[in-house]
Amino acid sequence: MQLKFSKMQGIGNDFVVIDAISQDLALTREQIRHISDRHFGVGCDQLLLVEPSKLPEAEFRYRIYNADGGEVEQCGNGARCFARFVHDQGLSQNREIVVETTAGLIRLMLEDDDRVTVDMGVPNFAPAALPFQAENAADTYNIVVNGDEYAIGIVSLGNPHAVLQVAAVADAPVRTLGAALESHPRFPQRVNVGFMEIVNRERIRIRVYERGAGETLACGSGACAAVAIGVRYQQLDNEVTVELRGGELSIRWDGEGASLLLTGPAQTVFQGQIEL
Repeated sequence: MQLKFSKMQGIGNDFVVIDAISQDLALTREQIRHISDRHFGVGCDQLLLVEPSKLPEAEFRYRIYNADGGEVEQCGNGARCFARFVHDQGLSQNREIVVETTAGLIRLMLEDDDRVTVDMGVPNFAPAALPFQAENAADTYNIVVNGDEYAIGIVSLGNPHAVLQVAAVADAPVRTLGAALESHPRFPQRVNVGFMEIVNRERIRIRVYERGAGETLACGSGACAAVAIGVRYQQLDNEVTVELRGGELSIRWDGEGASLLLTGPAQTVFQGQIEL
């Protein structure tokens, strides 16, 4: 079958976005892996599907698949590209779009400067929300990897995150320690691992080892997780600029009980079709 798609990116986090409303399709895990493959397919960190929602309060259903073919709950950079896609493709004329995800409803807002703001919902620090195996809830947790102990913060933004604070992200062992933590037995459904360097109260740098994708140029929900934990620790102000390898994001979180807002760019790289 011939499948039409758009290749999009949000500060280097790249996606294949597919309209599953006008195209009738049911992709297998192997087909998703093929499309995501950078040598034999299109190439992407995640594949995004735009589907009709069965919920009256949502315009669309937003589904996310990692490059390994596994479905995940949330992706902040992908959500911005999703909003840009449905607007540019004429699927919605609304500047504020409510979409259904496996983690619940989220709001996407197209800004006047061509950036997109995503309401990521209220961060959940309960271990059961990730899930993470811990006897009691705490601000930080010690976890052992290959005989060494590390302090981590944990938070769910619809998907699970662990965050370590480092002196400099340039020197952080993202590929080795990130991979070990991603599949650590205390995270039975695996986890996204963020390495955070605090520059000052209004700026941080992060690198993220994403569950099922490895290190990416940017991870929107990982940036949000780092800010949420930094604000909770009273190390960061409520509005923070996050530097990632692919660019910068603006994040605002007003603290316990408030939704976290993520703002950044979303761009179409090219459109095409692939034979499956």
